[in-house]
Amino acid sequence: MSETPSTLAGSSPGLFDGVLARGEVREATSDRAWLQAMLDVEAALARAEARAGLFPPAIADEIGRACRAEHFDVAAIGRSAAATGNPVPALVRALTAQVGGVGGGEVHRGATSQDILDSAAMLIARRALLPLSADLDGAARAAARLAERHRQTLMAGRTLLQQALPITFGLKAAGWLSALDGATARLEEIARSQLAVQLGGAAGTLASLGTAGPAVMGFLGEELGLAVPLLPWHSSRERVAALAAALGVAAGAIGKVARDVTLLAQTEVGEAHEGERAEASAPAASAEGAPSRRGGSSTLPHKNNPIAAISATACAARAPGLVATLLAAMVQEHERAAGAWHAEWRPLNDLLVTVGSAAAWLRDCLERLTIDQGRMRANLGATHGLLLSERVTAALAPHVGRLVAHDLVTDACAEAAAAPRPLAEVLAARPAITAWLSPLEVDVLLDPSDYLGSTQLFIDRALRVHAARHGDAGPRDEVLPP
Repeated sequence: MSETPSTLAGSSPGLFDGVLARGEVREATSDRAWLQAMLDVEAALARAEARAGLFPPAIADEIGRACRAEHFDVAAIGRSAAATGNPVPALVRALTAQVGGVGGGEVHRGATSQDILDSAAMLIARRALLPLSADLDGAARAAARLAERHRQTLMAGRTLLQQALPITFGLKAAGWLSALDGATARLEEIARSQLAVQLGGAAGTLASLGTAGPAVMGFLGEELGLAVPLLPWHSSRERVAALAAALGVAAGAIGKVARDVTLLAQTEVGEAHEGERAEASAPAASAEGAPSRRGGSSTLPHKNNPIAAISATACAARAPGLVATLLAAMVQEHERAAGAWHAEWRPLNDLLVTVGSAAAWLRDCLERLTIDQGRMRANLGATHGLLLSERVTAALAPHVGRLVAHDLVTDACAEAAAAPRPLAEVLAARPAITAWLSPLEVDVLLDPSDYLGSTQLFIDRALRVHAARHGDAGPRDEVLPP
């Protein structure tokens, strides 16, 4: 059975889909993709029951041949769902009529609507996670290239949006890499262990299948390639919640990187820019026929907005609310829920789409990101040495004590910032400091390239873990802590 419902493409893109539904996840979660997933479950159920000896394999084959989305009217099934509270009864009636005869009588045997929809949701999630994870991994690979290429590129590290200490852009990119790799690993683990088949019948007992119930459940899991749970999970929604949480974490990791890029791309900062792709040889035409430049404005000709980072931020921002809805829906009554299960459908689908879109946009952003090393170095020097004040304090502390050293350097920094004057010049005019540190020593202390701590080690760690995920050798032979 194909993992990608490629034959189900054809839903028209919406007005906002170009921004909020980028990438392949949109089609993997379309209405027709859901319809095919439900049909895939019905076909697999028939094969599982045939394997359990409930009816001949020929009947399962007959049912399977009818389980093709193009044989059914998605809109009509959706309209009929209003009468039964979900679309499965209408689909079962249409499928039974499609099969006809003896085979039609075996359609949906022993199952309840939630069995079909929950199992279909797990299929949809698995299919959507394939392109989503691929885009996350593509973004991580781009971050790894940036980390390696710019491991020595000096820039200002910023805390609370203020310049703090010198770092390298390679370290920043390594932080992005580590978060993206972690998010991808979580989603891969969810795909392996949490996406389980659902089969419990009306109240989770599979009574209508007699003693064959557990065997059918096991065979159904095998047919669909989904995990087989210990027991039906109709009103125990930990699996959906775990998926939602992992998607929410992925959205947070994506949003953090995208936010960094938008801040670095500000006119006054100018340290990073989204470049054009190499294959884009000519500007695309807009709806009015005029050339449309990536990042342009409808009114300001000079604008060059970081569109990919902006769009990734927008998509990621939608995720927390959807995650919260799915977590709230975990509280379900008795053996089957009255409304909470139904409340999951749209948020789960929307969450897959928005995180998939965010991942696609971030990959686009990082694969085209260009770094202005000169601007980074210029911004690093904008405070005339203030970023190294911690280092001066540490060098002075053994002579006068840490608090006295802190107060002396703080006072000097305030004078240097107010003037403004180079910090080295102010320090050189203060006897309480020059008594212990010569001007030459101060100049050495204020060199940003010599105050990077464990930057290279941390970059190597991130690159090593990333390489291990892909079966490559790491950059160094360092033994990492557990």
